[in-house]
Amino acid sequence: MSREIHALTIADVSAFARALREALAQREAPGERIAPLGHVEMLNILSKSAGYKNYQHFRADSDAAEPVVVTPKPDSELIERVARHFDERGVLMRWPAKNSLQPLCLWALWSRMEAGRVYSDAEMTTLLNAWASFDDHALLRRALVSLGYAVRSKDGRIYQRIEQKPPAELSPLLRRVRRAEETA
Repeated sequence: MSREIHALTIADVSAFARALREALAQREAPGERIAPLGHVEMLNILSKSAGYKNYQHFRADSDAAEPVVVTPKPDSELIERVARHFDERGVLMRWPAKNSLQPLCLWALWSRMEAGRVYSDAEMTTLLNAWASFDDHALLRRALVSLGYAVRSKDGRIYQRIEQKPPAELSPLLRRVRRAEETA
């Protein structure tokens, strides 16, 4: 029998994990040894955790239509919190203390770097000092490299932006920052 491949797209991994954990917990009885899951039972549990009645329901649904990839809506609260760190000219005024805000700030800086362009250390320093007013270009360079937004040569002389798909929040953030820039 040939194996059929069915794509499973999970819109909310957290809810999926919670449902999966609850389904597995229902199998457990205190003080009893539980037999390992069979293949079909695991497929049913995974399908139920994704919101289907069972694996057959999932298969029927996935056969009926092309796989749909749901793109998450931008987090407007995150955008607002990050936007407060930029001035009316779009310059980063301060480095956020919260780790959850830092990546989106770096994405805004990443978006200003030219795709495919190689920057010298001096050029990166000049640009980062122009894009951030708190005079810590070294922190920004390290963060860009360590979080995977840019690559640095071993000797630290050359930097280049790493091409990748930005998060959904970047475009609304840039529009908001530019809108503030236009009204100033």
